[in-house]
Amino acid sequence: MAKQAKSKWNGFSLRPRKEMPEGLWTKCPACEHMLYKSAVEKNLNVCPECNHHFRISAATRINYLTDEDSFQQVLGDLKTSDPLGFKFRDTTYKQRIKDDEKKSGEKEAMLIGKAFIKGRPLILAVMEPNFLMGSMGAVVGEKLCAAVDMAMDEKLPLVVFSCSGGARMHEGVVSLGQMAKTSAAMARYDDSGGLFISVLTDPTTGGVTASFAMLGDCIIAEPGALIGFAGPRTIAETIKVELPEGFQTAEFMLEHGFVDMIVDRKDMRSEIARLIDYCQK
Repeated sequence: MAKQAKSKWNGFSLRPRKEMPEGLWTKCPACEHMLYKSAVEKNLNVCPECNHHFRISAATRINYLTDEDSFQQVLGDLKTSDPLGFKFRDTTYKQRIKDDEKKSGEKEAMLIGKAFIKGRPLILAVMEPNFLMGSMGAVVGEKLCAAVDMAMDEKLPLVVFSCSGGARMHEGVVSLGQMAKTSAAMARYDDSGGLFISVLTDPTTGGVTASFAMLGDCIIAEPGALIGFAGPRTIAETIKVELPEGFQTAEFMLEHGFVDMIVDRKDMRSEIARLIDYCQK
């Protein structure tokens, strides 16, 4: 039997190079380590090297947080009406909505519903960063107010996870009006004696920070989260001064009294359950 021919160059066998499967690795933006994606996902999308908390979708966060199959979504089909007929560059707001629906798998930038965390019933609202960077328009404002009403009607704690670039420019003054609307809803909830736990994740900025996100009875932040109104570069260019190191990080905000605690993602379920038990004695 004839032997299989081998390609040789200078005495070395040339074998086909094995291709590395795509999608196995990811780079941590904080420590720049190359990490197995599966290892990061098993660690709740937190870097095992430096504890950087990656941004996660609303559905993933709900899966991490809530008791199995306990989340009952409401108003899941609510969509924007494009009140201004907004157009920009080479596309429209309506097209951008369609694109981000496909990218995120959601119809808007917030999911709300009733859920259980370690057996404790509550109303949960979670922002979706993959839908126009979690920006707040009329639908997000309406959903948050609906969550507040549910919490008041059922006398349950309200837990809100913010992740947002702020008010949605595509809806102009309509989006800015949501700041007053959501703040007023939170005031009604506070008057009713409800417990509001606000959790700030990376990033929580703009009109969301300037409204409901900072009104919690207890304000929690994830490690390293960017929290503020305007971005640090905008502030530095406006006031022409050098900003302190770590300005607007969760750690800076904790040191200066703007948040009550920083909680790792792996501890979030237990901490929320503990706060509910403590505050509702």
